[in-house]
Amino acid sequence: MSWPHRSAPAHGDDDHLRSLGYEPELVRRMTGFGNFAVSFSVISVLSGCMTLFGFGLVTGGPAVMMWGWVAVGLAVLLVGLALAEVTSAYPTSGGLYYMAQRLGGPRWAWVTGWLNLLGLLGGIAGIDYGAASFIAAFAGLQWGVTPTPGLILAIFAGVLVLHALLNVLGVRVVSLLNSISVWWHLLGVAVIVGVLAAIPSHHQSPSWVFTHFSNDTGWSSPVYVSAIGLLLAGYTFCGYDASAHLSEETKDARVAAPRGIVRAIWASLLTGFVLLAGLLFSVQDYNGTAAAAVPPAQIFLDAVGTDGAKLLLLIVIGAQLFCGSAETTAASRMIYAVARDGALPGSAMWRRVSPAGVPVAAVWLAVSVAFVLAMPSLWSATAYGAITAVNVIGMTPSYVLPVFLRLRQGARFVPGPWNLGRWSRPVGIAAVAWVVVLTVLVCLPQRTPVTATAFNYAPVTLLVVLALAWAWWRLAGSKFSVPVVNDPHLARVETQIV
Repeated sequence: MSWPHRSAPAHGDDDHLRSLGYEPELVRRMTGFGNFAVSFSVISVLSGCMTLFGFGLVTGGPAVMMWGWVAVGLAVLLVGLALAEVTSAYPTSGGLYYMAQRLGGPRWAWVTGWLNLLGLLGGIAGIDYGAASFIAAFAGLQWGVTPTPGLILAIFAGVLVLHALLNVLGVRVVSLLNSISVWWHLLGVAVIVGVLAAIPSHHQSPSWVFTHFSNDTGWSSPVYVSAIGLLLAGYTFCGYDASAHLSEETKDARVAAPRGIVRAIWASLLTGFVLLAGLLFSVQDYNGTAAAAVPPAQIFLDAVGTDGAKLLLLIVIGAQLFCGSAETTAASRMIYAVARDGALPGSAMWRRVSPAGVPVAAVWLAVSVAFVLAMPSLWSATAYGAITAVNVIGMTPSYVLPVFLRLRQGARFVPGPWNLGRWSRPVGIAAVAWVVVLTVLVCLPQRTPVTATAFNYAPVTLLVVLALAWAWWRLAGSKFSVPVVNDPHLARVETQIV
């Protein structure tokens, strides 16, 4: 096989960026490992798997959780390979948004950018609110605190401020945190699985872990329930486009950024498989765990006692904090990139870069919007779930649009030094097909009977996102400025929208 391969060493990152129509403003201090680390941190198996573990227990149970993780992980790897190839050609902070502009034009860029941006902002809300919930659960074990919605929201606000402050310190701090995050996740999974393997006197059998099916959704069809159960992995494998958003701050970006995407996915695939297996082997009381407010915490309590549970919860909380910080980084770079082209209200402010090369205003906007998204949690968990569903329903289609447009380009597409060669088209087709399937799965009803409380608001969320994008396009689309990539003087013109 000849893919993925590198045709020649990548040189002149800033010159290549200028050839794409942008003058370098951010500072390239991130290594290839740091670029990989940010996507690995955003995927965060210790965040996604833990937060959605209870969902998996009732939508197919261990069999669907284990085999679904493998199947979805391999499908996402195809998406990552296809997206990495396009990233190698167009390594900019705009990521998917800029790729869509180059391959499809302004309207494609506008839709892709809004979906991706709102998905990233919803991701911050979901990740950091999940971290706040685990912190509240730890406080309940340690000090007997009752985790009320108001307390969780207050903790959530503190976590957002922490992540903003860390991000404005500069790309070196961000890169260092993400590098630490990789080892925290790997060692954290090893510690959790090791403790759960060594201490409990009772473990489930391999047959149970890999074949037991459980359904508490109300639906009678095992096929339908299994399809819904794939969402545990589908929700977790999200955010690997962060490597593309950090490409303007990465050395040798045309190779390092695509490698970062692919490595983050397969590393998460292996790590998540071990974590899920370790948790499921250690389940002591299935029904009690499934009914618990925080099912992984219940597993820890049943298996290793209160003191051990506290220690393992701290490992999970640390991973979630790293994840939220990385998501804040990715979202702020996307805000900066879209504002740089005049596609946001108040773009002149959000595109400002500090002397240290950090889009500080974009960082604070990212966490502020995330806080607003989480405010409905004070009175309605359902409303909050509907708003944060924008993470998946926005991110998932935005991942595949550049791949679809690249397929449509055919031989006109000029690949970068990291490419799939003759495998580009079949991998791209498979990636598009999987994302179509996942988008449908995200929109399906997850419980029956379908009531206002149990209703899946993801389709409504998608329509709202598209409506907002369309409304702002009608109001400000004529001011949308894109690089003239074939202009030797790097001039920028206004793209007049009809």
